[in-house]
Amino acid sequence: MPPSLERFGWTPERETEFEQHRADGLVPARVAVEHRSQYVLYTGEGELRAELAGRLRHEGEMPAVGDWVALRPPSTIAAILPRRTVFSRKEPWKSAEEQILAVNADAVFVTSALTERDFKPRRLERYLATAWESGAEPVIVLTKRDLCEWVDSAVAEVQAIAFGVPVHAVSAVTREGVEELRSYLEPNRTVALLGSSGVGKSTLVNRLVGEELLATREIRDDGRGRHTTTHRELVLLPGGGLVLDTPGLRELQLWDVGEGLDTAFEDVAAIASRCRFSDCEHRTEPGCAVREALASGRLSRERFESFGKLQRELDRLERRLDQRAKAEFGRQIRSEARTRRRTQRAPRRRAK
Repeated sequence: MPPSLERFGWTPERETEFEQHRADGLVPARVAVEHRSQYVLYTGEGELRAELAGRLRHEGEMPAVGDWVALRPPSTIAAILPRRTVFSRKEPWKSAEEQILAVNADAVFVTSALTERDFKPRRLERYLATAWESGAEPVIVLTKRDLCEWVDSAVAEVQAIAFGVPVHAVSAVTREGVEELRSYLEPNRTVALLGSSGVGKSTLVNRLVGEELLATREIRDDGRGRHTTTHRELVLLPGGGLVLDTPGLRELQLWDVGEGLDTAFEDVAAIASRCRFSDCEHRTEPGCAVREALASGRLSRERFESFGKLQRELDRLERRLDQRAKAEFGRQIRSEARTRRRTQRAPRRRAK
């Protein structure tokens, strides 16, 4: 018997917003895997493959793994339901394009390996800012604790920048700490796994599932993990709950995370709020609380510089988006002008 929609995270609120689609003869489904132009969907009748309706494709509305969609039987995605949470980054190699990594996740496992090469608190700050902005609950998962002799100090260092975010050190090899993660995977809840390449996300999913469901590869001779997952996949766990596994990220460039940045750096924001001037740049202004905190050691130089780096990255993105918006507006004005000229131009009479 196929699982009910509730097993995939369907809620009474979703049912209410789906009423009009159901009246039109559509049925709800959730995107489990994306394969180029085709999608694997979870439905109340089991799994099936579907294609995107031409209208959605023309309008550029593309479903993401984790999306709830309205399906026109037998196999056409006709609409995408509103997203509760969205985890995005700036598309690599493009000046100002959004890339959606995970949607409709209740929690985000921000993963980092406990190896000297992969353990980077500054990178975790970047992930935390994006996770807070997504609307999902962030959880930090430090993997490969069986390879680490400094677990306690690493956890303490992460807790110092996480501010109330749960931190778990786990080993998919010895299974130590893995069971603690199941509390986030209650029935009907979705957890997205995000992190750099080779930190052990797929191996962790296999331990949670209880079988070798996702392909993994051995650790290289230099101790670094190998990137395995090549696509996003929504995995249904035997005891309830879903895990959204994602490919490893070589980099995470910020995308519109203003509020998330303030939440991730609430210590810096709190200190800056006590500066004499609201537009203080923390350089030479009198009454600067940030400079005072740096001098006394209450705020670390590395933490403050990390905040400044991410803030400058956001400012550059905002300028690029503003330039693109102006360019698109200009193109629209020119296009409308050409249309008016064509419609106002008197038709030529044919010579007799």
